Amino acid sequence: MKKNENKFAYINFFLYLCTRFVTLTLQNTKYNTIMAKVYQANEIKNVALLGGSGSGKTTLMESMLFESGVIKRRGSIDAQSTVCDYFPVEKEYGYSVFSTVCNIEFEGKKLNIIDCAGSDDFCGGTVAALQMCGSALVVLSANGGVEVGTQNNFRLVEKAHKPLAFIINKCDHENADFERTFNQLKDNFGNKCTLIQFPVNAGAGFNAVIDVLKGKMLVWKAEGGAPELKDIPAEYADKVEEMRSQLSEAAAEADETLLDKFLGEGLTDEEIMQGLKGVYADGSMYPVLCCSGLKDMGVRRLMDFLNNMAPSPANFSYPTVDGKKISPDAKAPTSVYVFKTSVEPHIGEVNYFRVMQGTIHNGDDLENMERGSKERISQLYQVAGSIRVPVDELAAGDIGATVKLKDTRTGNTLNAKGCDLQYAPIQYPQPRYRRAIKPVTESDAEKLAALLTRMHEEDPTWIVEQSKELRQMIVSGQGEFHLRTLKWRLENNDKMPIEFLEPKIPYRETITKAARADYRHKKQSGGAGQFGEVHLIVEPYEEGQPVKETYKFGNQEYKISVKDQQEINLEWGGKLVIINSIVGGAIDARFIPAIVKGIMDRMEQGPLTGSYARDVRVIIYDGKMHPVDSNEISFRLAGRNAFATAFKEANPKVLEPVYDLEVFVPSEIMGDVMSDINGRRGMVMGMETEKSFTRLKAQVPLKELSSYSTTLSSLTGGRATFTMAFNSYQLVPADVQEKLLAAYAASQTEEE
Repeated sequence: MKKNENKFAYINFFLYLCTRFVTLTLQNTKYNTIMAKVYQANEIKNVALLGGSGSGKTTLMESMLFESGVIKRRGSIDAQSTVCDYFPVEKEYGYSVFSTVCNIEFEGKKLNIIDCAGSDDFCGGTVAALQMCGSALVVLSANGGVEVGTQNNFRLVEKAHKPLAFIINKCDHENADFERTFNQLKDNFGNKCTLIQFPVNAGAGFNAVIDVLKGKMLVWKAEGGAPELKDIPAEYADKVEEMRSQLSEAAAEADETLLDKFLGEGLTDEEIMQGLKGVYADGSMYPVLCCSGLKDMGVRRLMDFLNNMAPSPANFSYPTVDGKKISPDAKAPTSVYVFKTSVEPHIGEVNYFRVMQGTIHNGDDLENMERGSKERISQLYQVAGSIRVPVDELAAGDIGATVKLKDTRTGNTLNAKGCDLQYAPIQYPQPRYRRAIKPVTESDAEKLAALLTRMHEEDPTWIVEQSKELRQMIVSGQGEFHLRTLKWRLENNDKMPIEFLEPKIPYRETITKAARADYRHKKQSGGAGQFGEVHLIVEPYEEGQPVKETYKFGNQEYKISVKDQQEINLEWGGKLVIINSIVGGAIDARFIPAIVKGIMDRMEQGPLTGSYARDVRVIIYDGKMHPVDSNEISFRLAGRNAFATAFKEANPKVLEPVYDLEVFVPSEIMGDVMSDINGRRGMVMGMETEKSFTRLKAQVPLKELSSYSTTLSSLTGGRATFTMAFNSYQLVPADVQEKLLAAYAASQTEEE
């Protein structure tokens, strides 16, 4: 009997441990339901959630997760407990840094929402999200109105050609002004902005919205959630009727049949919804909704709107690199595109993907089309920020995640055997801020390079370059905050102390007139000696400029006859053109390559600042050789020294990289920005007005753009943004060249 009691005790204890383990697991994941249903493309809505810093976007996302049952309790940014901002750096700064994928089931459909970072410094995630999603939802606050972040996001959505809706958040804010905010939307983005609903009492007492499509007033209790539907008060009846008429007219424009009905007996509610779907999907209308994400008021209605109105993946085809259009057919061979990679604690790399066609299963063997490697899908997940739930399969149009892939990077395509589809890489914005980076401990240089390579996978707008020319490791990003985030992660997550330095400028050298020189290399040391003599002319090279038949230096003329021409495209930009004008066999043709190598030696280190030289034509017209002592090294040295002498005599100049700068700034402070550009040796090339903003175009030397993002933010209170792209190399002013030459001479003296 006692033996049986012990047996039952052990069994009970084992069952207790199992129950406790399951309970703790569910508490840690915060998510106790598994999405067993496999959603098809027409049941899925992929939406990019955008908004400037402070718009309340992450708080709104938290309420959406709560309303759909993904989480049982809403977190907050102040408490560092939101599902989306779960990385340590995001908790430290109180801002979203990475885009976050959230898979939500709601009323029989699936919303895949990608919550994008608000700061323009992290716009890379926004660009990727827009490429993967079928529509965008831009959040702005009722107290802040249209801000530069709203403008930035609108331009990104417009460039991606995606349907757009706005939601005016924070209607409960004490300074909320819904009418002003909506008017700002119309002023900036035109009459496409169309109200679907409006608040009855925006401000601290906000708890009701009149929904024109539903024809009801939605009223919430203090805790928010599901609203009570009431009849529209009489004092709003005329306004609602007028708005409904405007919606009906907009819907009629989507279809000839609807237009005929509109002009006749009018449209039913269902027909209005049908028509509005069309004008929303083709970008003819920007629906505007309202809510309080903090109080969870209007959030369920927003999700209902996305479920019923936003386009699904079934409405779109996706282009491949060879011009094919791929529709999300769940029965086609499996093809997925990896658009995001993150490195997460205790897990490692997590790859986020969209299923472009077919159906992906656990255990699938896929081929990486870019890298030629094989990958096995060991585990599929549905995700909601930090929450991951295993699933068995995902169908075309869906978004999910997987882990522990061996050789897959952001931008790679994974295909089933026999499928050769490949998708165009995401076009990320050009860098706007650059710094040299080095570890505090020199021996950590290799480790730092590996960490930066990994971080580039997580955010492709962090660009790393080991510059042989500058002898610096250069890291570039979208702004000072962007690189400060990189530094924080290196020092706190990876325990790698680093420092940022002013990056050197990749200057170039060239010549501005023709010059002639010759050099004899002669060396005798007992046995076979060295002998080579080269005569050459250098001149500036311009595309299409012919070689002159005669060159005159002093009182002597030199006749040129082109025997051969070699055009070298230099890897650092520009050209070196070699003209062989040797007559009478003065130099054997087999020594010409050695002379060219000698010239290239000096092209790689110009005499003024040690920078690369470019755009030079060299005419080798004479020389001498010895039947025994001449060899390749002799002519390489002779060519090198003759070229160096001629280059110095050809009035050499320093060139600097000049960038196209485009600033998007509120018109009332445009003068301050223009003055600052002039102070940076910039040249304003033009201006364009866009509503209350001005697009200012200029050309500015790279040297003067070192901390431009910080200065611009300070000048405009963060209300302006800019892009920059390389234009050309141009001559530096004489005073700048003098300083550069003096600095180079001093550095050479120190090295000696």
